[in-house]
Amino acid sequence: MRVLVAAVGRPKHRELAAATEEYERRAARYWPLEAREVREESARGRSSDEVRAREGERLLAAVRPVSVLVACDAEGTLMRSEEFAGWLLRSRDAGRDVAFLIGGAYGLSDDVRRKATLQLAFARWTLSHELARLVLAEQLYRAGTIGRGEPYHK
Repeated sequence: MRVLVAAVGRPKHRELAAATEEYERRAARYWPLEAREVREESARGRSSDEVRAREGERLLAAVRPVSVLVACDAEGTLMRSEEFAGWLLRSRDAGRDVAFLIGGAYGLSDDVRRKATLQLAFARWTLSHELARLVLAEQLYRAGTIGRGEPYHK
């Protein structure tokens, strides 16, 4: 199993970038993890639909063919940490590669949502894409510790 996180843009806040890198490093102890960033589309002179479509094309191009494509979206399925860990462990045991896609400031395109195997929500709130990536990285790490019965998740 390989885990890919494809996100629009780079974290602009140094502290968020450092925290994200730390949790992605920790998560990589449990899952072969790769993070790819695609260029944000300028909204100047473009509709939000156009921006989402162009960024969606870049996200889809950034992921190799994978078994499971996960669109990270506030309208998706909510899971408790234990449920997420179980889902990820079952994907691993089935030999499935998983790619998580995080949209930019305007979210994910309809095309990305349609192609996704799963739409996953971190909360019903709208999170900045920088914060969403940090939350995902922490949950990937937490899922690994749950899978091994380590004390991080109490």
